[in-house]
Amino acid sequence: MDAHSPLKPAQKVPPYLGVSASLSGRAWRERIAAKGVTTETLREITHRLGLMNVAEADFVEPLARFAAGRGVTPEALQDFIFPTLKALFPEPSAFMDMDRAVGAMLDALERKAKISIFADYDVDGATSAAQLVRWFRHMGHELEVYVPDRVTEGYGPSNAAFDTLKRQGTDLVVTVDCGAMAHKALDYAASIGLDVVVIDHHLMREEPPHALAVVNPNRPGCTSAQGNLAAAGVVFVVLAGLNREAEKRGLFSDRPKPDLRQWLDLSALGAICDVTALTGFNRALAAQGLKVMSQLKNAGIKALMEVAGDKSAAVNLMSTFHSGFVIGPRINAGGRVGRSDLGVRLLSTDDPEEAAALAHELDELNRTRRDIEAEVLDQAMQTAETQGLWPSDDPVIIVAREDWHPGVIGIVAGRLRERWHKPVIIIGIDPVSGMGKGSGRSQAGVNLGEAVGAAFEADILLSGGGHAMAAGLSVERERIGELRRFINDYVTTHVSEADQIEAVEIDAILSLKAASRALYDRFDLLAPFGQGNPEPVLAFAGVRVGFAQAMKGGHIRFELSDDSGAKLKGIIWRAEGTAIGDALLRPVGLIHVLGRLKADDYMGRRGVQLEIEDIALA
Repeated sequence: MDAHSPLKPAQKVPPYLGVSASLSGRAWRERIAAKGVTTETLREITHRLGLMNVAEADFVEPLARFAAGRGVTPEALQDFIFPTLKALFPEPSAFMDMDRAVGAMLDALERKAKISIFADYDVDGATSAAQLVRWFRHMGHELEVYVPDRVTEGYGPSNAAFDTLKRQGTDLVVTVDCGAMAHKALDYAASIGLDVVVIDHHLMREEPPHALAVVNPNRPGCTSAQGNLAAAGVVFVVLAGLNREAEKRGLFSDRPKPDLRQWLDLSALGAICDVTALTGFNRALAAQGLKVMSQLKNAGIKALMEVAGDKSAAVNLMSTFHSGFVIGPRINAGGRVGRSDLGVRLLSTDDPEEAAALAHELDELNRTRRDIEAEVLDQAMQTAETQGLWPSDDPVIIVAREDWHPGVIGIVAGRLRERWHKPVIIIGIDPVSGMGKGSGRSQAGVNLGEAVGAAFEADILLSGGGHAMAAGLSVERERIGELRRFINDYVTTHVSEADQIEAVEIDAILSLKAASRALYDRFDLLAPFGQGNPEPVLAFAGVRVGFAQAMKGGHIRFELSDDSGAKLKGIIWRAEGTAIGDALLRPVGLIHVLGRLKADDYMGRRGVQLEIEDIALA
């Protein structure tokens, strides 16, 4: 299963530790039970893991539980622990239209035609475009890149954009991370004699748009079985196809064939920042790409790490955290509140001075983005409470208001989804035109992209679509109420009541004493973590709060203790003023705690601390 396909209902399992509604309102489930893992499967994974001799005997059984809970079969265990491109790389021609797309691009290269990349303005779009720019540059052919402005142009191809590209002399347009649903715009491109190749990964209709080729693992009929790839991953496979076909055509007679592994950092960055499921080949892309990223060979990535003041890469410690929370937000800032092409330019340049200048500009834009985001977040919470939208029994919370910046509504939707534990759609309305642009974030069990797509098919939206966990839309102001009713009726009808309630899946229960650095270090065997491969969530039953203190930003530091005298320190983010925060700051007796172990290396101590996910009264 992947992040871009419909989610199956969770297995019906009893609540873990008897918790059917925690202080955050979530149900607790044992992960291996929810995944339907049998005793025989768990025993076989434990046995094979022991034979691999990758961990001390004490840690084999918990590691086996962690792997089994992520859907790893005994047969796939080797590739999960040691994900390699050699073992997991898909056949490029298994992607529908791959050979046609590769042929069209190489034909344009050989006749020295002008090729333009039309990229989405997020990290996935930027990393996809940068890979193609670098491959064609190696072949002596510079590409033009067009990235639409989020505010003035919106998402995806448009008639106006194609007119601009045509006037500039473009012969072939390659769309990346967009285009799969741009039927009208691509019809227009055909009408003005502009050839288009689409490389995308978003859900699409049965009938593809009018193009020379549409390469999309989520296209109906595609046999690649790679639906969890981000566009950057699809592009990496396209590069393999280009290498293979270019070699057949003799195009490497005067230059070496490019080693695609040098661009794995870009593929990994796109996969991680687009929150795709890090399973199968996509896991190998991320794992190997993080190794390349740690070498800081990409001038743009190196400049961003330097401007962020993060030294992790210097000691080969690049992780999904650095991609998702250090590099990604800064690249996205250009498309959210600045110039939309900054990310592609940064990741495509080999000039250290240009990279440094672009990185500083993106860092400043990211600071601006954070300020705007904080303001919109506060306004959205106030609006929801004032209008009676929260608290609410609605399965999806839809909040709209004038003048919300379209560059931050997706982030705010994600923040509120984390806070409210329900899918959330945030809509910013232009006060002049009355046009609303919305972005939504969902949770396992509720396919928001499918619901938004249904609203579009019902002619409620001007545009709309996405995937299971995220969606975007455009809607007229006067139809927002109708949209709210349609989405909630759709989810109520198509999603069981149990699946509408967010559940937390738990890997294992531990004593506080067992939460050791040695156990944490073994988690490296499961990395990289992300969508489809979450960090282990651990339960601690019947513990007490020995100490808790609120910090700036609403974060809370604490220390837990149990009857044995064992203690464990930790933190929870943005919890002050919530039921969970109250349980820490004003202890109510014994509690059950869920969280993730994190390294605690302050002053060289090499310990662990707990990052709390949820709390229930014992």
